[in-house]
Amino acid sequence: MTKMIRVPDEYHAWVKAHNRDDETMFETLRRLTREPDPEALAGILSSDEVEEARAAAERFGGRDRERWKRAREAFEE
Repeated sequence: MTKMIRVPDEYHAWVKAHNRDDETMFETLRRLTREPDPEALAGILSSDEVEEARAAAERFGGRDRERWKRAREAFEE
């Protein structure tokens, strides 16, 4: 199924400017909005930086779980 979305002209121009000759607009959007391939990042961070990033992700995820729990409890009352 195909869906149409409205975007500002400036955003469309930005995506179009990043469009490669062999890509559809969908492929360009997908490439621009996805996380990088983990193999492309190999060797960029030190072991200490990787551990710091993991710890930060765990702290962030924990806050998110707590927010969901509080929201769920609020609706149950």
